[in-house]
Amino acid sequence: MTSPTIVLVHGAFADASTWRHVYDHLARDGHTVLAPPNPLRGIPNDVSYVESLIDQVDGPVVLVGHSYGGAVITVAGSSDKVAGLVYVAGVVPDEGESVNDLQGRFPSLAMGPLVQPLELADGSVEISIDPARFPDVFGADLPADEAAFRAISQRPVAATAFDDPATAAAWRAKPSWAVFGTGDQPVAPELHRFSYDRAGSKVTEVDGASHLVMLSQPEIVAGVIREAVIASTASALA
Repeated sequence: MTSPTIVLVHGAFADASTWRHVYDHLARDGHTVLAPPNPLRGIPNDVSYVESLIDQVDGPVVLVGHSYGGAVITVAGSSDKVAGLVYVAGVVPDEGESVNDLQGRFPSLAMGPLVQPLELADGSVEISIDPARFPDVFGADLPADEAAFRAISQRPVAATAFDDPATAAAWRAKPSWAVFGTGDQPVAPELHRFSYDRAGSKVTEVDGASHLVMLSQPEIVAGVIREAVIASTASALA
């Protein structure tokens, strides 16, 4: 059996370059990796995009999602091609739940206003994070220059995206792994623990790591993904 293709789905306020350090580790091991642009237009749109990509992949897939991208892979992971799911500080809704539903149960640890809305010409609204607060809240363990660049290079997300309910919960049928930092502020560690326990995920906690754990601790994150690939390959061969 061919080793699964790894598909890395980034979260809100970010782009696929957030996976660069993780990609470097995986590529050196010979893994096939894709890091597509998540449209950030809402669950229906974003899931449709990822599903279309999965359809074009030859062979099985391990889906990896960061933050909001976790909600996307939770639905897109229902594809028969998906052999496993990896949540990297990812949100893990059940069917019918939204990101905001979960955040309401375990609120963010970040204090004060963070979000900046932008109304577009068509009347729709996008949101981003105040660049002045982004480094400390999202990437406190990153080098200052990298955190500053991530703050000013954000990709906004549709304001309604966090209210879109998941239409499926692939973790109910697929094996899953999870890795998160105990210093995560945007998604509280207690929310991660609740979600991953509910999903039956194999969990790796990274002491003190921020929400952008794949940038600050890429070797650990890549190791979790490797474990998922190896286990998913072995399961398919059994």
